Amino acid sequence: MTAAATTFNTFLKDQYTKIFGRAWAVIPSALVVAALNVFLFAFDKPWTASDGMRNWGDWLFQLFRLVNQSDLLPPWLYSGSVLNLGLLLGGLAAALLSREFGFRPAPASELVKGALGGLLMGWGAMLSFGCNIGGFFSALSALSFSGGGMMAGLVLGAFISTRYVIWENARLIRAGQAPFMSLCEAPPKPAPRSIAFVIQPWLGGALILALLGGAYLYGRLGHQPLAVFLLFGAAFGVVLQRSRFCLVSAFREPFLSGQSEHARAAALALILCMIGFSILKATDLKDATEWVFPSFLHGALFGGTLFGIGMVIADGCGAGSIWRAGEGHVKLWVAVFFFAIGASLMRRWLVSTELVRQLGSALFLPNLMGWTGAVFGVVMLMVLWYLLAGWNEQRKYVGLLKF
Repeated sequence: MTAAATTFNTFLKDQYTKIFGRAWAVIPSALVVAALNVFLFAFDKPWTASDGMRNWGDWLFQLFRLVNQSDLLPPWLYSGSVLNLGLLLGGLAAALLSREFGFRPAPASELVKGALGGLLMGWGAMLSFGCNIGGFFSALSALSFSGGGMMAGLVLGAFISTRYVIWENARLIRAGQAPFMSLCEAPPKPAPRSIAFVIQPWLGGALILALLGGAYLYGRLGHQPLAVFLLFGAAFGVVLQRSRFCLVSAFREPFLSGQSEHARAAALALILCMIGFSILKATDLKDATEWVFPSFLHGALFGGTLFGIGMVIADGCGAGSIWRAGEGHVKLWVAVFFFAIGASLMRRWLVSTELVRQLGSALFLPNLMGWTGAVFGVVMLMVLWYLLAGWNEQRKYVGLLKF
């Protein structure tokens, strides 16, 4: 009996190590994210982070009596906010379970970059009607032409800001200083047998139970949809934290290090997500024009450029900033705060000036080229992105070998 129990305990520890003791493969994890997004769309609406962030900013302004918005829902009752809260807590739970949580301060210069990056992302997300998740990944999956416009802006913005990062790192190296480590990398674990090393998994398990309890409470109070959003957010947070799948890396690294894994993962994930969205729309399970934004071309392109610059400077995008804040990165706490403030201010300005009606057109790709042409066109765009990213990585690798 004892031997059997010991063997089973060893098996459980081995399974725990496989899940939380090592990073998950990026490409399979990205496909899981895509599948979760399809399920979320089938339930209600696609994944986006900026909607909830704007609600946080609106709520802060209302809390300090700077505005008076009578119809404003509090963050705990707004679906986008609850989704982001689940993302934050899911990332925190995964970080604790994998012993990767820690209070991680940053130099003042990095905090300034976090604030500036957050503002730019907030502004860009409102111009594009979504962040890099909602305005690009989910929008292009929904066959909205605005998603392609934002993708072009993200590429341009990432290129511009990466030139700055390269210049800044070179300047620091010449001055004998070490460049600030990218927050896309997994943080170090606490020392073995330290209190943090021992207690973090227990806290992570308790947080998972608390999330389940929160979802149950939402259901008991008659807010069943919010319970689902909370759990979907937590699932996104766990998958992203364990795999470190990152759209910032997808757009930045081809210009910086040449690494292409995240770009290739994003391309494959978007294809899968687009196929799922297209099935839901073509079979009338979802309205065909849902998540098709009136921001093509200038709103999506200009907003995407601002967002691309901001996410590279901040070292985190809309969703990435939230789950990395759950790991304890102070720079991204700052980025999330200023993202929320920037999004709220930009949205109010666009509405008050009526510029929100002049950001572009709502173009649904199947209306322009038919369902077959639209699906084939998005697939070809993603295949091109996949191949160019992989070729660029190989080219840079061969160049380093020759050097």
